[in-house]
Amino acid sequence: MIPRDFFTDLVQFLQEDTRFAKWGAQIESQLNTLVFEKHHGDTQRWKAAFDSLPDVQHPSVNISKDTLTVDSDEGLCVDQQSQLLQGLQGLKPWRKGPFQFFNQFIDTEWRSDWKWQRVGPHLSPLKGRTVLDVGCGSGYHMWRMLGEGAGRVIGVDPSNLFLWQFEAVKKYLTASSVGKPRAHFLPFKMEDVPDKLQAFDTVLSMGVLYHRRSPLDHLSELHGALREGGEVVLETLVIDGALGEALMPEDRYAMMRNVWFLPSTDTLALWMRRVGFKNIRVVDQNYTSIEEQRSTEWMGFNSLKDFLDPNDPKKTVEGYPAPLRATLIAEK
Repeated sequence: MIPRDFFTDLVQFLQEDTRFAKWGAQIESQLNTLVFEKHHGDTQRWKAAFDSLPDVQHPSVNISKDTLTVDSDEGLCVDQQSQLLQGLQGLKPWRKGPFQFFNQFIDTEWRSDWKWQRVGPHLSPLKGRTVLDVGCGSGYHMWRMLGEGAGRVIGVDPSNLFLWQFEAVKKYLTASSVGKPRAHFLPFKMEDVPDKLQAFDTVLSMGVLYHRRSPLDHLSELHGALREGGEVVLETLVIDGALGEALMPEDRYAMMRNVWFLPSTDTLALWMRRVGFKNIRVVDQNYTSIEEQRSTEWMGFNSLKDFLDPNDPKKTVEGYPAPLRATLIAEK
């Protein structure tokens, strides 16, 4: 069972902040239906792994570094080191990071810090802003935004494993001098966020759009979540093409089944204009490298190099163009 106290602070915030009154009125019902009444086969294993993480008095935490770091002046005793390793390994696979928990480095599948280095400088100053991170993974970018001064960050991602990984970091931040951080994870889809909240200052959607059957619906959801003048940060797979062009894979793309539309950046900007975004600009475009996404001991499954044509790395194994990701920023 997922502990109810994972969500206590968030429920209180949504019910007390008038901007989120619409969500606050239904959040407890949503949690019951979408979280507490559902049972994932691995929940007991993940909970046991989380519970084995050792309690440490007053750890030091740095969420402003490329490697998010939890440490302690006293260090961990042998038993604590064993408990830590057992807990972290029980929460495999680790896909987004990297993290350093005391003496244990977690070399995640994705070098999420590289993406942050490319995208972060283009964001409006985050100080005091309320942020929604859609498809937040284990929360790496949520912590980076909090480290940049964001007032509160809410992440949504339907993976329960990512929830436990996020809470592993939050456990040590809460025990540190920082106290309970204003960051919250909901194992929800974007579709579960009430429509037209018009409440967030910044909304991120990174690596989500191409998984949606209707990209325009997703863009409309992002638009509706933002307050007037708010900022959207959209990162997705694209193709090198002209206005109006988009790729729809016949079946799989880079071995992924749930990929629907890869537009050109001009086509994507048009989609964004049609749902009401303005001042749209491409701030980053980058072919994903096998150094940025790869198998590690903390994510031991196939990764990008297995999804590319071994004779032509500019193509996927299906013959489509290799993964090209673009980040666009716009305002409501």
